[in-house]
Amino acid sequence: MTHQSPAFAMPVMNDAGRQVAQLRHVLTLVELIAGRTDRDQGGDAALDESARISGAYDDAVPIVQRRFDALVAETALWAAAGVEALLAANSPDRQSQGAAAALADELARALRDIGRVLRL
Repeated sequence: MTHQSPAFAMPVMNDAGRQVAQLRHVLTLVELIAGRTDRDQGGDAALDESARISGAYDDAVPIVQRRFDALVAETALWAAAGVEALLAANSPDRQSQGAAAALADELARALRDIGRVLRL
């Protein structure tokens, strides 16, 4: 008879506030590419938002947490693809700025939708 150590299931530590903060940071960078420099993107408001999101996620029922996780993952995937395309274009022309503006608008909309999942 062989002895096997029991498999330990480690809970996944999901920091929802950090995930949204990372997406917000991507939004800031894309807005810079789009030529939008007039928005305040950091400071206490960003920390407050992260704390509210983390708290709401922790208080949410599992199905809401899974929906949040799915939306964040989906958003991160297409945002990364969009940023890669912008970087591949490597052109400061108006067309790149227009594409960056469209990506920024979609990312801002997705972040609002993500917040709505947690009823924020």
